[in-house]
Amino acid sequence: MAAPALASTYSAGPGGTSSSWTVYHDGPAGAGVATGVGSVDTSARAWTSPTLNGQLYGEPMVLGDMVYVATENDMVYALSAATGAIAWSDRLGAPVPASALPCSNIGPNLGITGTPVIDPARQEIYVVADVLVNGKPHHLLTGMNTATGAIVLSQDVDPPGQEPAALLQRTGLTLDDGNVYFGFGGNAEDCGPYKGRVVGVPEAGGTPWFFTTEQVPGGRMGGVWMGGGAPAVGPDGDLWVSTGNGSQLSAKSPYDDSDGLLELSPSLHLLQYFAPANWWTNNSDDLDMTTAPVLLPSGQVLLAGKSQVIYLLNGTHLGGIGKQQADLNLVCSTNVDGGSAHVGMIVYLPCLSGVVAIKVTSSPPALRILWSSGIGGGPPIVAGGLVWTISQAGKLYGLDPATGKVRQQAAIGPVINHFPTPGIGASLMLAPTGHNVVAFRTSGTAVYREAGTVRGNSPQPPNDGHLLAVVVPACLVAAGAFGWITTWLIRRRQRP
Repeated sequence: MAAPALASTYSAGPGGTSSSWTVYHDGPAGAGVATGVGSVDTSARAWTSPTLNGQLYGEPMVLGDMVYVATENDMVYALSAATGAIAWSDRLGAPVPASALPCSNIGPNLGITGTPVIDPARQEIYVVADVLVNGKPHHLLTGMNTATGAIVLSQDVDPPGQEPAALLQRTGLTLDDGNVYFGFGGNAEDCGPYKGRVVGVPEAGGTPWFFTTEQVPGGRMGGVWMGGGAPAVGPDGDLWVSTGNGSQLSAKSPYDDSDGLLELSPSLHLLQYFAPANWWTNNSDDLDMTTAPVLLPSGQVLLAGKSQVIYLLNGTHLGGIGKQQADLNLVCSTNVDGGSAHVGMIVYLPCLSGVVAIKVTSSPPALRILWSSGIGGGPPIVAGGLVWTISQAGKLYGLDPATGKVRQQAAIGPVINHFPTPGIGASLMLAPTGHNVVAFRTSGTAVYREAGTVRGNSPQPPNDGHLLAVVVPACLVAAGAFGWITTWLIRRRQRP
């Protein structure tokens, strides 16, 4: 496809590089933009970690001089950012054998699947571990000291009345105002009597609270998994999640929160929702919404999934059933799964057949494909003036943001799942493979405008950036950032 006349270079200035990457795709809304990277050197590896005990499904996290990953054998590792050597590791319990589950496409063991989250103020990393206790699966939220690995929190987070074996904790974890949030979905093939959940737990520990989908007669499924993406946190602290297929298969059925977009308050009350007019058909065809919602500077929200349809929504008024502002059909030949990256009003989507770039406009509301790369496909991030994605063939690609053409590439080794995504920090780009982390050096400082705030126990640097020279002049980006905050904060909603 023809690309627009956008700059394919970036403006880099002197200074340090990005140091931390503490939540899936960095920043509360998961914009996936590394704000302190001018270039990535893929000509040689900085290091390759030792082979780790268990499969890697999550994104590498970074705080200070340590890189953190977790595995399906319930292992949490801190790696030296200088060498990749193991600084500390801890096993949080016995992982659950796939044979102990009613169905699973993760094996031979199921342990920690979702990307961890780090609170720099508390110096703690949080994971949800699926562990075998007395021969049965249970889900534990575990908090660990980032320097030593000492366990500071172990909290049962299985929903009351729910059979834990039917649940899969697939989303990344996120933080919002001193609380940890994440989603539950089901195992492959949606076997077992589960309902989707969003869970909130205080960082210091305490009784979890839940939002549950499928609160209709006979309801089941409606998982919250988002291809491994984390719930997006808006400037007002609300959480945005997408949901999978549910059990209601008729146009006359009551809506069951499935195959849609939900805005939840921090107390996990439903504030508003969107679902396509054919949501019930999507249920019968297993056409989940499988991307993390994209919160745009205009106050609009972009959503996509297995149907290969992209929806553009008014974030202040989702409108319920069939009320999208615009939609775009057949954007790729396969699923769109996982977290996206966006710079201003350009969104880079994780289509399994290759990253797709979408131009969004607010007046009039519209969507347009800028390019389809046909390569890569893992959830993208933006760093050093390129769009980075990992392919199923085990290659890391840096794509030109204007054309989608490959500008850099490096073999990293076999990957385990469809949703591998790189992280940035400590002057490194970090690419996960099946059992290793591969690091490449970064340098320079790209020029950005930042928008958004991180709502933790203490202020943290915002990382929802807008890479200036990639898309639009600096003044327009800054105006867009101001509009994003203004649009979302002018809502005067009485929160439950």
